[in-house]
Amino acid sequence: MKNKVVIITGGSSGIGLALANEFGRLGAKIVISARDQIKLDAAAHQLSNNGIEVLATNSDVSIESNCKALIEAAVNKWGRIDILVNNAGISMRAAFKDADLIVLKKLMDVNFWGTVYCTKYALPYITTTKGSIIGIISVAGHIGLPGRTGYSASKFAVRGFLDTIRTENIKTGVHVLVVAPGFTASNIRNSALTADGSQQGETPRDENKMMPAEVAARKIVKATIKKKNSLVLTFWEGKFTVFLNKFCPGIVSRLAYNHMKKEPNSPFN
Repeated sequence: MKNKVVIITGGSSGIGLALANEFGRLGAKIVISARDQIKLDAAAHQLSNNGIEVLATNSDVSIESNCKALIEAAVNKWGRIDILVNNAGISMRAAFKDADLIVLKKLMDVNFWGTVYCTKYALPYITTTKGSIIGIISVAGHIGLPGRTGYSASKFAVRGFLDTIRTENIKTGVHVLVVAPGFTASNIRNSALTADGSQQGETPRDENKMMPAEVAARKIVKATIKKKNSLVLTFWEGKFTVFLNKFCPGIVSRLAYNHMKKEPNSPFN
């Protein structure tokens, strides 16, 4: 990772910031982007204090021109791109029958189109360096999670998109890694959208019982170095669930429903 240039969207907190620290610890030059300027500045300050070379760019990945500007900023600063981590994302928590359709559109704009835009403009540079494109999806990108229709749909779409990008680049040397964390401690549940599009605020889950973002980051960086195609994190809610869904999807659907129904103020109670 020495002197590699790594772009991380959604890099001001959670898995994104943990990845910035881990890649930076190994000698990479880091570009982080986020919409919240205050959090972005704080993250950049932390990384800099850790001795990491960092460029912070305020970007909304749902806007194509912002994504193009992000890629250009990285190239103008360091002249190359080695790794793009499509990490920016938002979630939701509402039954489809109750949800305003604008909620699903917003999730697709950020989670799916943000990945498409950034990948489109970064790909020529990553092809030159024979680098990596990474997509952070979720177990929700392998199974349909009740109350998360827009989230699951967007993550399934990202997985299909990046799997195809990998296939198209078999002969170019571009590496594509799709990462599906199980429940990982991050702020994505705090900013999840409710049925009317407002943020739910408090997470309905005990974050302390989840995989720490720093642990997830170390595993993702290791998978990047090994040029793996896919990585599913956590055992029971990750690897086992994805495996079981291949053979017993009906059982997984019932398990997912019962699991989500137990959440405080679940839309299925």
